[in-house]
Amino acid sequence: MTDATFAAWRDFALQHLPSDIAQEWLGLLRPAVRLKVDAESDVVAGQLGGLPRLPEGQEWPVWEGHGPLSLIASVDCAQLPSAGSDLPLPREGTLLFFFFDGQLDDHASWSWAHVRDSRSGARVLYVPEGAEAPVRDAPAELRPFPVLPLTAQAIFTAPDAWHSRTRAAFAPEVSYPDDYSHPVSEEEFVDALIEFECEDDADCAHQIGGYADDIQDPVEREVDEEHADEWVLLAQFDGEDDADMIWGDSGMLYWLIRPRDLAELRFDRAMFTWQTC
Repeated sequence: MTDATFAAWRDFALQHLPSDIAQEWLGLLRPAVRLKVDAESDVVAGQLGGLPRLPEGQEWPVWEGHGPLSLIASVDCAQLPSAGSDLPLPREGTLLFFFFDGQLDDHASWSWAHVRDSRSGARVLYVPEGAEAPVRDAPAELRPFPVLPLTAQAIFTAPDAWHSRTRAAFAPEVSYPDDYSHPVSEEEFVDALIEFECEDDADCAHQIGGYADDIQDPVEREVDEEHADEWVLLAQFDGEDDADMIWGDSGMLYWLIRPRDLAELRFDRAMFTWQTC
């Protein structure tokens, strides 16, 4: 992703696509929130690692038969920019993202969207604003990740050539993963888009909403191949060396949800997948 403004996206599209196609492609852009590690900022939107604030009666998430999950990130919804997402996110409260990171079994077990018995290996919890939620110590066998504060910035994100919205706009008769020929799928444009999105690649791609940074197949298809169009990215968390977070070979963690479930705060229905190079 990039910190480019919409004007920069428009200039990019008009430079690489015919005008009519550029305008249609720009209509596919989605807002998102980039989360960046910044220890100097006074405005903190959350943190990587550390310990969660959990309400009384809320048990620490556990993958039965494997062990407790690690806290990956906490996100303060009230600190997210209002223009940063087209999702029905709660305006207040905290989102907690947990994942069985492998430290308890030397990475012998992983959570996979297509393996139902492993889905408890990742979880999203929502703590409403005003809830009595003291800091909870981690289970004795778990080593929490170091704390890194996060700031939030509104950005725009673009779908790749194989995203369902791209194909619906430019090649509705083509089914995934068939090849198709169109300016948005041509190598020249795809390479230019990758370069444009990587202009600030020194920053890890932690993100709320928008399009996912797919490393392999579209993540929506991984969580629900038959109804992929119903799912949207809730959050993704990149590897972060300073937090001792490494997800395989340059991997990424993804949580997806259906908008109707998000509007009803049904985070128990969120799905998880992860990808690596």
